[in-house]
Amino acid sequence: MLDSLDRTITLTAPAKINLALHVTGRRSDGYHLLDSLVVFAGFGDRISVKRAALDDFAISGPYGHALPDDASNLVLKARDALRAVFPDRATPVAIHLEKHLPVASGIGGGSTDAAAALTALSSLWALDVGIDTLAAIGLQLGADIPMCLYGQPLIARGVGEEIEPMATFPRLPLLLANCGASISTPQVFAALDKRDNPPLPALRAMRSLDDVCDYLKATHNHLFQATRALTPGIDDTIAALERTSPRLVRMSGSGATCFGIYDSDRDAEEAAAKLRRDHPDWFVVATHSAMEGN
Repeated sequence: MLDSLDRTITLTAPAKINLALHVTGRRSDGYHLLDSLVVFAGFGDRISVKRAALDDFAISGPYGHALPDDASNLVLKARDALRAVFPDRATPVAIHLEKHLPVASGIGGGSTDAAAALTALSSLWALDVGIDTLAAIGLQLGADIPMCLYGQPLIARGVGEEIEPMATFPRLPLLLANCGASISTPQVFAALDKRDNPPLPALRAMRSLDDVCDYLKATHNHLFQATRALTPGIDDTIAALERTSPRLVRMSGSGATCFGIYDSDRDAEEAAAKLRRDHPDWFVVATHSAMEGN
């Protein structure tokens, strides 16, 4: 049975957090090779889709003003790419993006939005395709989209398309903080002084917070120094997080969002309250890692 015109599918497009990110090489086409341990937060943007007489796209939310609502938006690129593969099923749709994640901030906003759009539209259009098909379509639009389709703890390798979901992984209390800086990922990669770093250490069983923190101590974010040179203010974010007594502080992706890992949700909430008092104009969210996606 076809969906009624008023049926709406709404999904969270969760923040993507690179707990560790190693740059291990560079392909001849310019794409960098990565090893990254990734989790997804219980906080993010919201994507809603429903059938409509004509295609429509609307953006709202605290960071919606920073995004284009034209064909350059990754959500519409995802819609059009999926429609190109399944033209007979892809009826007109109204899409609403509620933007809660800062733009160009190292937590995968555009990619996770596109992944959520692919998943929601696949369901709305009853395409009955698996994640591998959606990942292949998403990879044409951005290297981070395949991992965002999984939305669970994983290791991403290659340019981001080689996905290894983690069989076991603990729930991590997290605090995300961004001082308001937007970073150009291509600029960060261009500023790297070393591109042939070792891969992540061999994986070990990660069943507890201690397991994760012990493992992360032997890892890095190889983009940090390049981002730091481009955005000196990121030191203030790191320092502010460190003053809240986390287990570990690190920058996610190419920045400028940084994260702290805490012993408990209460500790993360109290740290968030302190940062909001001290820096009321920052993006500050207490959240946790999610065990599986939508």
